[in-house]
Amino acid sequence: MAKTAKDQRGKQAAAKAKQPKQPRQIEQGRLKQPKQQSDAKQQNQRNQHNPAEQRNQAKQPARPKQPKQLAGLPVQLGQIVDVDITGLSHEGAGVGRVEGYTLFVPGALAGERARVQVNHVKKNFGFAELLEVVEKSPSRALPPCPVYDRCGGCSLQHLAYEEQLVHKQQIVKDNLRRIGGFSVEGEGAVTVHPTLGMSDPWRYRNKAQVPIGEQNGALVGGFYAERSHEIIDMDECMIQHPANDEAVAAVKKLAARLQIKPYDEVNHTGLLRHVVVKVGARTGEVMVVLVTTEEFIPQKEKLVASIREQLSDVKSIVQNINPARTNVIFGDKTVTLWGSDVIYDYIGPIKFAISARSFYQVNPVQTEVLYNKTLEYAGATGTETVIDAYCGIGTISLFLAQKSRHVYGVEIVPEAIADANRNAELNGIENVTFETGPAEAVIPAWKEQGIRPDVIVVDPPRKGCDEALLKTILEMKPERVVYVSCNPSTLARDLKVLAELYEVKEVQPVDMFPHTGHVECCSLLVRRDIAVN
Repeated sequence: MAKTAKDQRGKQAAAKAKQPKQPRQIEQGRLKQPKQQSDAKQQNQRNQHNPAEQRNQAKQPARPKQPKQLAGLPVQLGQIVDVDITGLSHEGAGVGRVEGYTLFVPGALAGERARVQVNHVKKNFGFAELLEVVEKSPSRALPPCPVYDRCGGCSLQHLAYEEQLVHKQQIVKDNLRRIGGFSVEGEGAVTVHPTLGMSDPWRYRNKAQVPIGEQNGALVGGFYAERSHEIIDMDECMIQHPANDEAVAAVKKLAARLQIKPYDEVNHTGLLRHVVVKVGARTGEVMVVLVTTEEFIPQKEKLVASIREQLSDVKSIVQNINPARTNVIFGDKTVTLWGSDVIYDYIGPIKFAISARSFYQVNPVQTEVLYNKTLEYAGATGTETVIDAYCGIGTISLFLAQKSRHVYGVEIVPEAIADANRNAELNGIENVTFETGPAEAVIPAWKEQGIRPDVIVVDPPRKGCDEALLKTILEMKPERVVYVSCNPSTLARDLKVLAELYEVKEVQPVDMFPHTGHVECCSLLVRRDIAVN
């Protein structure tokens, strides 16, 4: 699913849920000093496949001040209590109870006894800051990242990776049971497989989007602290490809040396807003994108020459101009300063051209795992007609085309369809057709033209499928539906609708974003009359 497309659809998503700032790692027996109660921040509800990018998208406003106390609760604001942590929330916070009252404790793990300070209370639940781990879980891990306790990128580095996979499988089960009403245990239950993880869950991201700013008179660049726009200056990220770190560090030093003014978000002054780096995991090709407030860059030629000199694998240096007072990273105008307009990479045997603004999955290793599972669930043998709704730039469509008679892809964003057609041509794939428009309108039109799909694949944004598309699927009655999802809650909601005609056979969680709370799923639905036979 093209992120470009999901970004545009995601703008209509619901308002973001609230949570206080989450501390990540407290060593056993190490007591933090209680903090004065402060206004919490709204939690960022991610709308895309790629959760780490959301920390660079929108400033989180402060939560309104709440009353100092709520009568009748077993805990009060500022109170320090010891609590047994019995589970993890879907966001990765520890869950404990005091006289039946639920406390969410970010940084605590199931099986631990923790000393916490209550910092937010509501009628039925509250939040607390982890002060000390009194009894430590054997699943607790020491995060290797030196800024883990401050950076907003990862949320589960303090949990052993094997347990992260178990946790994500449980998230999927909980949502299917609670929202979808499905049985996930016993005879006749939906099979939820163990999460497919990575053998090496580090250095997997092939794209970095780094905000640039100024602190104490010096240029800084890194990632935002959780639920804020405070930049945590860093030169290394444990989940970024090393080439990304190298390129970002080089550009930061060069910009500082050449006195290129960093962007001031508050006053809307300065020039350099973001440094975006993309790397082809298979090809090794690197693209550097400089996002600026205006087209003029002082000493531009020297900057470009120095980047080329320091980065031997760079194939493209691009400038994107974004003059708007906005939290959106990219502007409308993009100029190639040197080299190619694109770099190339592969997912499986399929080659993709990657431009400054086009989407390419940030974890290509796990993307191939996910797409192979999609191909398996589609049951393609070479004779099937397949419709790929929300096709984006054609990543899934082109994968399916390898073993299908013909694949029809539909996407509402014209730029994504242009990329899809280009990628099809790049690979010499001719048994695909792409069309621009809403899936719920285009697919019925295809039906009128005599197109009858054997399989429909959907890969929607976090908000899930449009109701009209679900209705269209039920009317088209393909033999199989393959639902690729980045949000287990909307997946469960939509599967409940489709269960009117389809049996949900199995769900395969895939860990696309290790050390975060997010999980991708691929689900197989078979029409009931076929499933019975």
